Amino acid sequence: MLPSHHLLAFLVTVYVLILVPGPSVVFVVSRGLALGRRAALATAVGNEAGLSLQLALVSVGLGAVIARSETVFVVLKLAGAAYLVALGVRKIRDRHELAAAFGAGAVAPRRLRRTLREGFVVGATNPKGLVIFTAVLPQFVDRAQGDAALQLLTLGAICVAIALLSDAAWAVFSGTARQWLGRSPRRLERLSATGGAMMIALGVGLAVTGRRD
Repeated sequence: MLPSHHLLAFLVTVYVLILVPGPSVVFVVSRGLALGRRAALATAVGNEAGLSLQLALVSVGLGAVIARSETVFVVLKLAGAAYLVALGVRKIRDRHELAAAFGAGAVAPRRLRRTLREGFVVGATNPKGLVIFTAVLPQFVDRAQGDAALQLLTLGAICVAIALLSDAAWAVFSGTARQWLGRSPRRLERLSATGGAMMIALGVGLAVTGRRD
């Protein structure tokens, strides 16, 4: 059963984490600029397929270990918090990255299957997904509501759905507004820097927040 009394806090946390541009967003944007909306949307679908693989692995294995062991939970939580802070610092330092993606040149058309496969690889290896599934989601699992692994899987599925909507929006946006964005790279730089600051704040908050039992 879904721990509904934590649902709002969960949705806000996950939405902020997914909203911050990361490797998947940059990749989707670059595909939208180079190949158009169709390829960018296919990349988004591939990304979330890879993210779903991460979720499945965590739910059937690592998720159960986390649910039973406070020590493992704390270690992963602190590691995830440290990663989020480091990612935020890097996003601020390398804030030109997203703007550079919007300035990418066109490439030769590719088959849709290859585009899906590339998106899958990016999603499956995206460290932000692992941070969310192993360090953030367990805090919203309520053991009194039933099976912890099932709750983790349900919350993770919501994450994947939110990520798909977010990536799809970036895909449509980058595929249709490339000229307007290309004329103002500073907008993208400010977006990346703001996202980095949000990542740092979330990492600090994650480090000092205990498990929700």
